[in-house]
Amino acid sequence: MDRRIVDLSEGPAALKIKYGQLVIRRGDKEDSLPLDELGVLIVSNPAVCYTQAVLAGICENNGAFIICDEKRHPSAMMMPLSGHFLHTERLAAQISISKPTQKRLWAKIVGAKVRGQAGLLKLLHGNDFGLLQLARNIRSGDTGNIEAQASRRYWPALFGDTFRRIPGSDDGINRMLNYGYAIVRATVARAVTASGLHPSLGLHHHNRYNPFCLVDDLMEPLRPLTDLAVYKAVDIGGPDMPLDKETKQILLENIFARRINIQGEARELFNAASAAASSLANIYTGKGKILILPELWNGK
Repeated sequence: MDRRIVDLSEGPAALKIKYGQLVIRRGDKEDSLPLDELGVLIVSNPAVCYTQAVLAGICENNGAFIICDEKRHPSAMMMPLSGHFLHTERLAAQISISKPTQKRLWAKIVGAKVRGQAGLLKLLHGNDFGLLQLARNIRSGDTGNIEAQASRRYWPALFGDTFRRIPGSDDGINRMLNYGYAIVRATVARAVTASGLHPSLGLHHHNRYNPFCLVDDLMEPLRPLTDLAVYKAVDIGGPDMPLDKETKQILLENIFARRINIQGEARELFNAASAAASSLANIYTGKGKILILPELWNGK
């Protein structure tokens, strides 16, 4: 079942829970959807009202709640504290993971990300700009910093020589990338907590102020989904198009419409993120050895 993304950005709304449904009231009109079908709720209008029951209901059904700032940029995310009955056991396994295993897994993640970037450039321009060869040179822990080398080739090839990827920047392309990444991040965070893993204990990311280090690790191979969505948006409205309702719709549709190849099966984003997180949980607990990561451009 595909989880739904709801973005409340246009006009006031009042939210409530009724018989297991999230009810959204706008003026005299009400819409509803089952809570267990909600993947991510994004609130980007200051006139949206919601109750504690709404927040609790979303978390109980393993959904994610994203709050936006006055510029309508994602600024905070709420996730369930525990999404799996073996959470404590898996937390202990995360803490005890060995450094060599962490480095091996990080190399796998970087490889999947760089191959995804190469595939996107090939898809759009018929040329991977040498990224596939870089991916073959990745070693344990990415000691050669292939991820950064690939980035220096990737962004100019994708958006032109003058583009600079600056997280947090408010220029047109960076603003759209930040929004898309926040949505993918929430999707992966939902999968991580549902697998009983703690999102703050990362494999590579280790920022003491970041509660989602593991999420930021696992979402790396999925970033090119957003990059393609932004590329298509720029093709429609130019690099300076506003992050309005229409632009967000373009981004969300392109991020979630594509099916992702996971072990030879075409799956939607929520399912692919869950497969990756579950496989990682199995590695932590000694029940598996293979980290299942997406191959983006083979999905139907």
